[in-house]
Amino acid sequence: MPVVKPLGTISEKWARKTGASAQDYAAGVRTPRRSWQEATLAAKDAQAAGVQEAITNDSFAKGVQSAGNEKWSRGATGKGAQRFGPGAAAAKGDYEKGFAPYKSVIEGIQLPPRGARGDPRNYGATQIIGEALHSAKVGK
Repeated sequence: MPVVKPLGTISEKWARKTGASAQDYAAGVRTPRRSWQEATLAAKDAQAAGVQEAITNDSFAKGVQSAGNEKWSRGATGKGAQRFGPGAAAAKGDYEKGFAPYKSVIEGIQLPPRGARGDPRNYGATQIIGEALHSAKVGK
């Protein structure tokens, strides 16, 4: 039987070595062997097949069940909370680019006059805006 180190020793080494690889990660992103876009598009059929296999195997539900609320909460309050603000700041330009077409749609909508507070006709504005945004998203 092979001698295997204790799990704590293995995981500690993994975290230390992997955590020290941030510069290697960044260098790999800057100089990939193949364009990310080309490689990802070339994998379109494999991705679709993988998704179908996951659906057939009920992998999504099994993964959620396996992780559980504790793991989700720990990740969201630890990593997620720490990365949320810096991630939003880093994505400001992408947000502007992605939202700009919808802002234009909203600006171009002519809404009917508002009724009195609580007037059911006021809810129609939400439908008008929703339909216009949906049409813009799906290209109609």
